[in-house]
Amino acid sequence: MAIHTRKLGPFDVECIGLGCMNLSHAYASPPPIEDARRLLLEAFELGVRHFDTAALYGFGKNEELVGSTLKPYRGEILLASKCGMTGVDGKRVIDGRPETIQRTCEEALNRLETDVIDLYYLHRWDRKVPIEESVGALKRLIEAGKIRAIGLSEVSANTLRKAARVHPIAAVQTEYSLWTRNPEIAVLEACDELGTAFVAFSPLARGFLGGSVRDPAEFQDKDIRKGMPRFQAPHFAKNLERLEAFEALADEAAGVPPSILALNWVLGRGRHVHVIPGTTRLEHLRQNIEADAFDFPPEILRGAGLIFNQKSVSGPRYAATVQAEIDTEEF
Repeated sequence: MAIHTRKLGPFDVECIGLGCMNLSHAYASPPPIEDARRLLLEAFELGVRHFDTAALYGFGKNEELVGSTLKPYRGEILLASKCGMTGVDGKRVIDGRPETIQRTCEEALNRLETDVIDLYYLHRWDRKVPIEESVGALKRLIEAGKIRAIGLSEVSANTLRKAARVHPIAAVQTEYSLWTRNPEIAVLEACDELGTAFVAFSPLARGFLGGSVRDPAEFQDKDIRKGMPRFQAPHFAKNLERLEAFEALADEAAGVPPSILALNWVLGRGRHVHVIPGTTRLEHLRQNIEADAFDFPPEILRGAGLIFNQKSVSGPRYAATVQAEIDTEEF
């Protein structure tokens, strides 16, 4: 099944990519290495060409996994990675200084087994460093032939505009789904205005909108969702009630799994919007890729948006300490 392509900076790439984070990081224990390789290769066979990783994921292990597995297909894929937030002595550190960006890029090139990274994001804006300085360092990496395009992650429209005055920004990556609507405040519009692609991570609400999360008590200790308010009491029970209504809409009105409706809804928010759902399961991968093939009636999409939106979802997406690190606008 062919996936439609959309513009992303200088590239034309399939609008459904693969977020590779949970093959090495964040959601409990990662899968065995051979299973992770099999999923990456299956994604390629199914038509995925946009693969998204970061220095932070597995503290470099995810870049190594993606680089070594997809090396035979390097010329056929859009390879995206991130700097500015890495692991230092086992801890997550935000550091947007130009010298750190330069060093992280060199390390990433080695781990990814490539001479150039197609899309290189500043993973988080380091508030101690003016955004212009960090983007200036990324611009110099383009001039040196180390990267092809610049991206920003979790930034506000104001920060995006400041950055774009230094160099065109190919993509902004931010969480966006039916239950996380913050980009609708200003960033979606700013991206459209500037010719910047919008890349939605966690478009399935960290698995919730796919129906795979029924009991947060089953999360393993290393699962980052344990610290997210929407997966905690009293919020989770309220959100689960809405999920059941959403699942009924997907099944009864559209005849599809909820993940397909949720992804299709995000893709419908603009021609500049891409999604990069992540998964460790082949059956979910295949389902996710099908989302682009459906043309749902407007009333179905409106109904989905009425069930989940910024007013109906219970709980903030992050704890206050994590939210303080992020530049995006908040309702």
